[in-house]
Amino acid sequence: MMMTAIGLMSGTSLDGVDVALIETDGKRVQAFGPSGYRPYTETERSLLRQALTEAIHLPQRDARPGILREAERAVTIAHAEAVAAFTAQNHITCEDVDIVGFHGQTVLHRPAQKMTVQIGDAAALAKAIHIPVMHDFRAADVAAGGQGAPFVPVYHRALAQSLEREGPVVVVNIGGVSNITYIDGADTLIACDTGPGNALLDDFIFRKTGQPFDCEGRMAAQGAADEAWVARGLQHPFFALPPPKSLDRNDFASLALPDVPPADGAATLTAFTAAAIARIVPLLPKAPRSWIVAGGGARNLTMIRMLRERLQPATVESADSLGWSADSIEAQAFGFLAARGLKGLPLSYPATTGVPIPMTGGVIARP
Repeated sequence: MMMTAIGLMSGTSLDGVDVALIETDGKRVQAFGPSGYRPYTETERSLLRQALTEAIHLPQRDARPGILREAERAVTIAHAEAVAAFTAQNHITCEDVDIVGFHGQTVLHRPAQKMTVQIGDAAALAKAIHIPVMHDFRAADVAAGGQGAPFVPVYHRALAQSLEREGPVVVVNIGGVSNITYIDGADTLIACDTGPGNALLDDFIFRKTGQPFDCEGRMAAQGAADEAWVARGLQHPFFALPPPKSLDRNDFASLALPDVPPADGAATLTAFTAAAIARIVPLLPKAPRSWIVAGGGARNLTMIRMLRERLQPATVESADSLGWSADSIEAQAFGFLAARGLKGLPLSYPATTGVPIPMTGGVIARP
């Protein structure tokens, strides 16, 4: 049975809420619907940055002391507004939608301590939008000993199978953190985080220029990467670990650049992200033939150029060039995951998150 699902995603780059509608039975995608975006305001972004700092000291995953309570309320309102605007613009009624997949905003991800925290009040959201909401996708995986990330691989596999191209194919999502899905036929699905995505770069650009990100990689294009710094960064123990493995947005925050001009810093951090992605290749069963880039990093032309240099002879192309939506692929994925969760199908596997057995997940909040 095909369902109409709306997926919501607000990623580690703290830019805003992506909304996307898909028609799916949780195994394949029948149709892509419209997508939308509701940016966080500068006040909301500042509140979320404070929440990330405060969350480090959380005693348990459902605690919301101080600023975290305020941030959770802001996240919930932003998502409710995003859905209201999206449905109004596209003339969609709440009766048209079977389920909403609500990821929430990750403020802490520490799978070794069996802690993953995504803020956002699903019950309040369901009441506001009058549609059932599936949320808390990662908790069951982490509780069972999995990494709780990445969670989009099952959706990447559904998309890649529709291409009917020779594998292995890798989908790399460059958000705040970068993650890959390695697909080779119907059976081999491997996934992991590869290292920083845009987080270090965005934070650097914001500190240096006040801009939220390096638009199209223009700043990095004017600079020279410090390859010695990149090589030192790659000595971090994380890069030698085999998949599956996952990261918190702030795991590389201690890697400080020397005092360099903004263009050189941007070039260096962009090169570091590209090099970290390329570093996964020797840890995969076979060298990939093609790479498909999604997420915010797909818009960074300097990032794409550096990936092509480091991943040759494999091809590197953006998700948009295949008719996928680089911007809304993660939001679509959480609509897809909500449909899978409703049917009790696995959301994660031993080779994607390290969970002992395939795991379903998600909790439903009804209006």
